[in-house]
Amino acid sequence: QVQLVESGGGLVQAGGSLRLSCEISGTNYRSPVIAWYRQAPGKERELVAMLTTTTVNYADSVKGRFTISRDKFKNTFYLQMSSLKPEDTADYYCNSPILGRQYWGQGIQVTVSS
Repeated sequence: QVQLVESGGGLVQAGGSLRLSCEISGTNYRSPVIAWYRQAPGKERELVAMLTTTTVNYADSVKGRFTISRDKFKNTFYLQMSSLKPEDTADYYCNSPILGRQYWGQGIQVTVSS
């Protein structure tokens, strides 16, 4: 059974950093697309960053502060978040299409205090 499991969230002060991890288990398939989304209270889920074999895209609000990356050997991908702002507070979700199906992590909370 394929699962995506996030880790690394928590509470951080504004200006601080966090690194989120998303471990993919239950498959040896290395998806060509990985992504991070977030959903703040009362708002819709939004794309934060997406990495494919040829492109990397970031939401305008996080450009220059967040970096998406992957470790293919571990089948794990990451979101390095720096210069965090209170408006980055949200539940963060990893996402990847694997063999024709979309998989999501369970979500992890990131809270940035001012």
